[in-house]
Amino acid sequence: MNILIADDSPEIVHIVSAYLKKDGFSVFTASNGEEALDIFYQKKIDLAIIDWMMPKIDGIEVTKTIKAESPVKVLMLTAKNTGADEFLSLTSGADDYITKPFHPQVLMLRIKKLLGLAQTILIQDLMIDPTNMKVWKKDETIDLTKKEFELLMMLFKNRGTILTREQLLIGVWGMEYDGVERTVDTHIRRLREKVGTSIVHTKRGVGYTIENEI
Repeated sequence: MNILIADDSPEIVHIVSAYLKKDGFSVFTASNGEEALDIFYQKKIDLAIIDWMMPKIDGIEVTKTIKAESPVKVLMLTAKNTGADEFLSLTSGADDYITKPFHPQVLMLRIKKLLGLAQTILIQDLMIDPTNMKVWKKDETIDLTKKEFELLMMLFKNRGTILTREQLLIGVWGMEYDGVERTVDTHIRRLREKVGTSIVHTKRGVGYTIENEI
């Protein structure tokens, strides 16, 4: 697959290109909006990574042109990070939006998701890579233990349902575990400290849940 990277920062172009090439993608690069559109018209592009603040033609105009003439996916890169900026980016036609600085592996997950090449999970501001047991919050890596990750995934897979301590204990620790149910409370407390209190909800006297609308 062919990917266009358009950014006036040589460092960002170099880093993103390296990650893409490592995963087998063909890469075309541009340092301004005019070069980006020249490549778009001359090459078969499957996805374009476009910086908002570029010389000659900015990323918003480049995105509008690309989306007006093709179904090519566009991922917008920008240092702008307000809600209004995100709205403008997405309404210009961008399929996704990521702010600088960003974690290269998070960018790769988003690229693969846009191309239909990877299964990633989004819960509010969390991004989860279930295959490699990795979690990011606002593009920052979160260090979860194996049990914390398994609890998060079990709650996600049963979102909208309240799971009791016993159900979580059996599902994560197994039938053979002879510990106490308070083990679940301790791990949930640590998990919530890491991922945020708005994701895993406590239902007093019953158990825990991740709401269906995430």
